[in-house]
Amino acid sequence: MLVIEQLTKVFGDLTAVDGVSLAIPKGQMVGVIGRSGAGKSTLLRMVNRLTDPSRGTIINEGRDITALSGRDLRLWRASCAMIFQQFNLVERMDVLTNVMIGRIAHTGLVRSMARSFTDTDRARAIEALDRLDLVPQALQRAGTLSGGQQQRVAIAKALVQNPRIMLADEPIASLDPANASRVMEALREINKTDGLTVLVNLHTLDTARAYCDRIIAMRAGRVQFDGAPETLTTDRVRQIYGTGDLSGDIDEAVTSTSLTVQAPPQHKRAVGA
Repeated sequence: MLVIEQLTKVFGDLTAVDGVSLAIPKGQMVGVIGRSGAGKSTLLRMVNRLTDPSRGTIINEGRDITALSGRDLRLWRASCAMIFQQFNLVERMDVLTNVMIGRIAHTGLVRSMARSFTDTDRARAIEALDRLDLVPQALQRAGTLSGGQQQRVAIAKALVQNPRIMLADEPIASLDPANASRVMEALREINKTDGLTVLVNLHTLDTARAYCDRIIAMRAGRVQFDGAPETLTTDRVRQIYGTGDLSGDIDEAVTSTSLTVQAPPQHKRAVGA
């Protein structure tokens, strides 16, 4: 269980996250939606401790995450893997090396920078790439891949951290609908097969409904809705965002052409190429 209690982040005069309290059971896939500036990214960064909260606590399996420092904090960040919108890959390096860098918390900074990886590290990386149908691209420079492929490499990099929780901050925001579906299918497959807790920030309600067990809607740093996808009705969306269009203005930067996603297939284990 991941328990967030009265989590708050203040930047000067701006309260980005305002007293958020959530209890997230192990193995749940949660979609967090909201307009730009709603506090979604700040919330995930606090869970990962990339950003320190101003107030509140984060408890995981009875452990106070907000009190961690040093090596314990580095290990927490490894067990709480973060996937970013902009991939965070070293484009000039090959795909396999990029994935193995995900082992940095376990191998140490010096060995990772020297690319001194063990056979076990390589085996883990190849296994992760295989799950994401990317083994043929293993020796290809990361910068030559498509956006969808790069994001799946980033997921493989997160997998080799051996995480208990996976956080994804708008992982499909810059992808076309086909690649967005592949990335969401990958996250859903990991959630179901590995039993990982997945928190994913999304800019479209349709995507959250198609892939997530639970939706949290934020506005101005506060949780306005927390429940099953089918209970987020048109009237409720109108109350939160001032619009009843379920495929519309969740994020003002997103046009309606990017909102259509296919429902995830129920019979496939791996993600399509």
